[in-house]
Amino acid sequence: MKNKNIVVTGGLGFIGSHIVEELIDENQITIIDNKSSGKIENLANPKHENLNIIEEDLTKISLKDLTSILKDVNYVFHLAALASVPMSVEDPIRSNTNNVDATVKLLNASKDAEISKLIFSSSSAVYGENPNMPLCESEPLMPTSPYAASKASCELYCQSFFESYGLSTVSLRYFNVFGPRQDVNSQYAAVIPNFIHSLVNEEQAIIYGDGEQTRDFIYVKDVVKSNIAAAKSDFNGIVNVASGISMSVNKLYTVIKNTLGSNLDPIYKNERAGDIKHSLANVDNMKKIGFKVDPNLFEKQLETTVEWFKSR
Repeated sequence: MKNKNIVVTGGLGFIGSHIVEELIDENQITIIDNKSSGKIENLANPKHENLNIIEEDLTKISLKDLTSILKDVNYVFHLAALASVPMSVEDPIRSNTNNVDATVKLLNASKDAEISKLIFSSSSAVYGENPNMPLCESEPLMPTSPYAASKASCELYCQSFFESYGLSTVSLRYFNVFGPRQDVNSQYAAVIPNFIHSLVNEEQAIIYGDGEQTRDFIYVKDVVKSNIAAAKSDFNGIVNVASGISMSVNKLYTVIKNTLGSNLDPIYKNERAGDIKHSLANVDNMKKIGFKVDPNLFEKQLETTVEWFKSR
């Protein structure tokens, strides 16, 4: 992707900053981020000549000003969100305002500015406790938290703006994302940074439940590639973004432990309420955006992540 005008909401965050990093040298990038969880330090060069940073909250920008920002923009990568399940349970109105209301405003401004395409960052949380593994995009939405419900609502709004106004949109359902710059307190696959953080500090890591729960992990750089592929494709709709391979938490711990050369065993605690037992994606739809993951790279990607945490 070259010579495009691009807006990245949440561009100072974990995934958003990686998208900016990938595109910044050959495109004009505008970041909109309220810095609620994102950090300037996530950018290698915040003073890059191709970069404009707007430190503002989408919920507070007027529709007129937002439309003006999006004038002559080709693609919008929408990652800004209140991405906390516990916080959404505690304050569902705030979750709805930050996720649903902000997205509808962004869609409306994108329509009025006549952008080429909006790529929305959704979540596998919309599937809830659906047991039909591997999970296909056609499965019913079964959100079990206000956060998941907000992501499901945003997907429907994206679809409705395509049907009603012809605004091209793709909703990417991320599974368990991991990689450098991930916050230990992040809602994205927090188990990986928590394991690494504990073992690097020579502390026993905590596993909730028996550790036999499974997850479908995907590296942050692959998430970046999926966003770019979705923008460049002719596809409109919903796509799972995952490896299509499940791994138990116990196996994950062993891989991280061996990578770090640690001999510490984990501490097992009671299963947490609301935790999903198993998660695995059907990744056939990724072909529709011309993208695929090489699962053989997982351990190398994990090593890169470990090295990043060690360097901190």
